[in-house]
Amino acid sequence: MKARGSSGGASSWADEWDDCPDSDEYGDEDDIPEGDTDWRRPSGIFILAPIGGEAGEKIARLQRRYDPKFAAMSYPHITMAGSSGVGPVAPGTDEQALRRVLEPVTRVTAPLELLFGPPTRFMQTNIVSVHLDPNGPIRELFDRIRASGLIFGPVRFAFTPHATISYFPTLDRSRERALLAERITTRAVIDRLELSVTNDPQPPRKILELMLEGSR
Repeated sequence: MKARGSSGGASSWADEWDDCPDSDEYGDEDDIPEGDTDWRRPSGIFILAPIGGEAGEKIARLQRRYDPKFAAMSYPHITMAGSSGVGPVAPGTDEQALRRVLEPVTRVTAPLELLFGPPTRFMQTNIVSVHLDPNGPIRELFDRIRASGLIFGPVRFAFTPHATISYFPTLDRSRERALLAERITTRAVIDRLELSVTNDPQPPRKILELMLEGSR
């Protein structure tokens, strides 16, 4: 199936959001509810899509600049299962079962090239993220994962694909304004899925990586 990640729709969507760079009303920051920095992720298997290309490099630089603690704990990614849309895959699901149901998904999904909108602050928190169009090509990949037959935990929010830039610190007004003025003008490359077992406070453990192998 042809990926639509390089279509013009992503650009117009990003341009639309560029008109309101200080908006804090878009989407749901589902990784940590209500700004509670002591919140722990639910145990289970998270499905992540690492962000490659120049966009991934810029997000990593912004993370190091504005939130070194968060940058040291994570890398730029989109959470495909574990936060919004569907919860983590049931703990104890073995690697063979994961591979059996997800390889058909990755075989038909081509690598995606997507544009992020401007940084936004999640309302009533200090969390700043950049978002993808939740109805674009990334949604096709999410829907395939959701329909794969895996057992997922519950979540509170609809699928909201995003990459968090700053999570822990309370930015002063000048630093917040500078971060919200940043723009990621190059396309993010999504070319793989990574599956990690989480059991906070232990660090996540990667158990599987699958490349997106579909043709464009």
